[in-house]
Amino acid sequence: MPDALKMSQAELIDHAGLDSAVYLRIYIVGNLSFLSKDLVVSNIDKLSISNVIPHSEKWILNRLWVKFLHSPIIMPFKVTSWGKKEVVVRNIPPAPGHTISETVDQFFQTNHPDHYIGHQAVHNANKFAKLVKQRERVQNWLDYDQLKSERRPDKRPTRKKGFIGLFGERVDSIDFYQQSLIELDKRIASEHQKIIKDGKAIMPVAFVTFDSRWGAAVCAQTQQTKNPTHWLTDWAPEPHDVYWKNLAIPFVYLSIRRLIISVSVFALVFFYMIPIAFVQSLANLEGLEKVFPFLRPLIEWKVIKSFLQGFLPGLALKVFLYILPTVLMVMSKVEGYLSRSSLERRTAAKYYYFMLVNVFLGSIITGTAFEQLHSFLYQAPTQVPRTIGVSIPMKATFFITYIMVDGWAGVASEILRLKPLVIYHLKNMFIVKTERDREKAMRPESIALPVNLPKLQLYFLLGLVYAVVTPVILPFILVFFAFAFLVYRHQIINVYHQKYESAGAFWPHVHRRIIASLLISQLLLLGLLSTKKASNSTTVLIVLPVLTIWFHKYCKSRFEPAFRKYPLEEAMAKDKLERASEPNLNVKAYLSDAYLHPIFWSFKDDVEMGELFRGEKKLKLVVKLDQTSRRRRSSPSSEESEEERGTDGRDRRGRRNKKRRIDDEEDVMMITWQKVTAVMRMRGRMSSDPTTRRPLTEEDCMRRHCPASLRELLVREEDEGVVPPATCIVSDGVMSFTLDVAEELQLPQKNSAKPV
Repeated sequence: MPDALKMSQAELIDHAGLDSAVYLRIYIVGNLSFLSKDLVVSNIDKLSISNVIPHSEKWILNRLWVKFLHSPIIMPFKVTSWGKKEVVVRNIPPAPGHTISETVDQFFQTNHPDHYIGHQAVHNANKFAKLVKQRERVQNWLDYDQLKSERRPDKRPTRKKGFIGLFGERVDSIDFYQQSLIELDKRIASEHQKIIKDGKAIMPVAFVTFDSRWGAAVCAQTQQTKNPTHWLTDWAPEPHDVYWKNLAIPFVYLSIRRLIISVSVFALVFFYMIPIAFVQSLANLEGLEKVFPFLRPLIEWKVIKSFLQGFLPGLALKVFLYILPTVLMVMSKVEGYLSRSSLERRTAAKYYYFMLVNVFLGSIITGTAFEQLHSFLYQAPTQVPRTIGVSIPMKATFFITYIMVDGWAGVASEILRLKPLVIYHLKNMFIVKTERDREKAMRPESIALPVNLPKLQLYFLLGLVYAVVTPVILPFILVFFAFAFLVYRHQIINVYHQKYESAGAFWPHVHRRIIASLLISQLLLLGLLSTKKASNSTTVLIVLPVLTIWFHKYCKSRFEPAFRKYPLEEAMAKDKLERASEPNLNVKAYLSDAYLHPIFWSFKDDVEMGELFRGEKKLKLVVKLDQTSRRRRSSPSSEESEEERGTDGRDRRGRRNKKRRIDDEEDVMMITWQKVTAVMRMRGRMSSDPTTRRPLTEEDCMRRHCPASLRELLVREEDEGVVPPATCIVSDGVMSFTLDVAEELQLPQKNSAKPV
């Protein structure tokens, strides 16, 4: 923990990304917002507005001062935009006699001739992805059965041919899975050819690459044609942030989908208690006996009867609340957003609305959400703040308990991480069969933004509302924000691994809801003071909502463009700096396949190590490694010790390298070069901007991220005539080097003896 606190802001951004740094800044804003209050009394009744007599001008002046003091503290947090050179284009109109790819190429060569360098067409690979995942499952079962067979050679594993191995004829498992793999390979090859050759498989979406940030900014932030619904351009999310399944959704369906989901979210928020009540009706004993008559003798037992009566209703509520974020995420995916960050932001927004209605308003006003909606619809709008304001002071104790149970306990469970530990051991006991399964079970998580952001925004709302009503709640909120900041800073540095980088794109949504919470607290305070017969003294409060709205509009116009647009002046300055520092950077080669569908890379986990040139002929070297062997070979633990680097180690390595074995494959291809220039792109570690990910260094490429097989290829081997790189230039995750090859190299190629 002390080491985590010592890390500077710049180091934190380099280590964990800008999203993580902005997420931690929310906790800092919470501490600054609620730290300026002092408590000078001890009795909880004295700390509440309930004990204030009507016409108490002293208290009213004090509350007005606190409210005016608090309002300017909610300051915006500006994040500098990070320049990119990729733009996503949607709703590309079809051109008769031309493919989508040809249409895109012709359009941008005509309208952006000076900066356009290429594009990546998007294929509808959803069916192909299902086949590949099915093949991975079959391969996993085959590996598991082969391990069992190696441990007990006298007994071959068997299974049934029918549905999930429960029905049908019993056959040899290894033979069954091997035959299944052959059939799946044929189907995958057929589907792959269909995707490549069938023009209908190409979606009217493309990722367009420019040679400069200035050219990309002009394209992304302007209307391309007279028809505003065609050639829609926007900044492309980073490759890890793209949600590829939604790229196949036609653009014309998006508005209909989002309208349907909006209505569904409204119904879910206000009628969520209906399915819970239905399940709880089954949870009582009479409901169970009606649905499951065969359980009647068991239910009549006294111990089981008392257990079911006290446990099942609460369990039903907990299960529904537990699956709610998953349900909301599915609804967000149906809306058709292109990036994972957008999906998480939309899910967080839906979850916040649910908590606002069912936790905040639902706790203040008794009754179900439907009754609350009914009471709001059938009363004057001016009475709504008064109705809620009367109930606010009476619920302070409940929300203090809620913060302790949900907030404090949540922070403790976060640092303990008992839930991931239990889940890992359960997976290890019942699911893990191979090393590949174990790696998946141990895969690091990322911050659960769809769940954590709404909770933080709810605590902001509680603090702002009760700061002038029952300020005793503030120490509990302060303790939460302080300890949560320490814990999540430690987790972000040492535990979590962010799956994508959006450059803090969620901060405008957080800021907007903090402003909304401030407005809600001001309106409720107006209604509350009206019950104290202080209407003449509280007229000055009317200016607060006006000033808050003005402040929000100022922040929106001044700071939000930093998250939405990229200034041409800054783009040109960065382009000039890049050309001066890296004059030989090949942007086209660097980004040529950055937006290739990941399923094409996951098939047999191919890792493209570079592009090789010999004269005018361009060759591509592909080293195929499975995930387990690549991680094992590239990990520091797999490096040779100092003793192994001695004479005996060189002899062993020389004998091993005579065959140039990278995997246990029999097919070997022969390639001869005299002078080769190679460019290596580190897939999965590559970044187009140093502010979002630390750029790779030569040591990173050669020691940590480079698979051991390639390192062996670059090691000096006098008997095979391979020398180390004569030149090595590292820039933004790209390592360029030169090799002198005096004789033939033997490199493995899976499942094929043909040259790559």
